[in-house]
Amino acid sequence: MCAYVVIRVLGQADVARDIRLTMELLGLNRVNHATVIPENASYKGMLQVVKDYCTFGLIDEETLAAMLKARGKIVGDKPLTDEYVKEKTEFATIDDLAKAIVANEYKLKDVEGLKPVIRLHPPVKGYEGNKRSFQNGGALGNRGDKINELVKRML
Repeated sequence: MCAYVVIRVLGQADVARDIRLTMELLGLNRVNHATVIPENASYKGMLQVVKDYCTFGLIDEETLAAMLKARGKIVGDKPLTDEYVKEKTEFATIDDLAKAIVANEYKLKDVEGLKPVIRLHPPVKGYEGNKRSFQNGGALGNRGDKINELVKRML
């Protein structure tokens, strides 16, 4: 089992109702917002609905830990720290938390006070193009393992 990271690429204008609702359920209300979801049939169906507005792929532990350390926020817009993780969960560090999330043993929303949406910077050197799928040289849809490179460019 793995975990997906989903990043919104396109904005709000002229989005169909069902796609807008699915993105709201995922918590992706703005461009460059990301969330981490478990790999299961329900979420895979949601990813198929939003594939023309978002990019997604399987995240690894190292990238997730770096993303949480750099951009993870708790209530009050304070950064996520190892001390907070140790206090609010059974994990000692952010790295241990990331390992559990990737293994689908834990979810971001299970950490009390942690915001489930991670606000990322625009990628260094930009997106590949936001009108085509990743397989056709664009930025949208399933990237597989290449999502880790994009996330590192956005930290």
